[in-house]
Amino acid sequence: MFGFWLMFLVPVWAVLVSKRLPDRQRLAAWWAVGVLFSLMIELRYEVGGDWFNYLDHFKATSHLRFSEVFDKGDPGHYFLNWLVARLGGSVYWVNLIYGSVLMWGTVVFCRKQPWPWLALAVAVPYMLVVVGMGYSRQAVALGFALLGLVALGEHRVRSFLVLIALGALFHKSAVLLLPIAALAASRNRFLTAGLVGATFVLLYWLLLSEEADALWTNYVEAQMHSQGAKIRVLMNAIPAALMLVWGKRLAPDPQERKLWTWIALAALLCLPIVSLATTAVDRVALYLIPIQIFVFSRIPRLAGGNIRLRTLLVLGVIAYYAAVLFVWLNFATHAQYWLPYQFKPFV
Repeated sequence: MFGFWLMFLVPVWAVLVSKRLPDRQRLAAWWAVGVLFSLMIELRYEVGGDWFNYLDHFKATSHLRFSEVFDKGDPGHYFLNWLVARLGGSVYWVNLIYGSVLMWGTVVFCRKQPWPWLALAVAVPYMLVVVGMGYSRQAVALGFALLGLVALGEHRVRSFLVLIALGALFHKSAVLLLPIAALAASRNRFLTAGLVGATFVLLYWLLLSEEADALWTNYVEAQMHSQGAKIRVLMNAIPAALMLVWGKRLAPDPQERKLWTWIALAALLCLPIVSLATTAVDRVALYLIPIQIFVFSRIPRLAGGNIRLRTLLVLGVIAYYAAVLFVWLNFATHAQYWLPYQFKPFV
């Protein structure tokens, strides 16, 4: 468990000391932590519920001809595995690229928050440990989604669309974020809706059209069950509710508040329907995890100028996510596939 707790304690420690560091040293610290976490994701050994599945993907793809690679689902994933194998690399190279994209998105997103190290501490227990080390394709798609959400918050709609499209090459479910751009747009709403609609149609035709029936059958009609889905949906719903209640204080900028209000509504909508399509909603909820990072890294704002209350709020967020990590590692059904954390150079 030490590796996972190390990942959590690093940003917690930084919350306490980072404001004392000069700007240049802060930037160096972020680079160091980003590289460290990327390496921990890359060089994990037999860690994660799908470890052997992804190893099988790599071995099987390495024997394919180039023309056969794109017959598989998620073309970005299989092409990358094929290319790495052809270059003489291993599955660890693939994990490095996936971990680097996830950490790139995470670092960029967290540094946009008022309490960036607190944001990273929130990201560790589930997004980085569970998703980053267990759901490799969703992890790289989530990395692109985080970059896309930053772009959308800065009114760069085209960049958002490109980043979501890149994520969808690795896991098709990333396209579910596209409607957010149309809902959140305040500048030239019709142009934005047109761009989003055209992008969605194109991605559907390229990535989903041949598998739509199978996806519906497997995820909805067959009632595939993801254990813990209700808890994960609830984890998104709590900050979503806080966003709706204290949105003006958490996000003073109207455009930013509009974007995250829509994301909060999407997170709350998952609650009543998670029992109807457990796995489908669970997959959607992965892309709503950023609501946790956004809201809880802004909770200290609710204290205003009260330093004591602000300190208590920061410690409360840290304690909550420490409890999340502790409970998941000790009581989650599938935690056994993450334990013990093994670092390849030391195995």
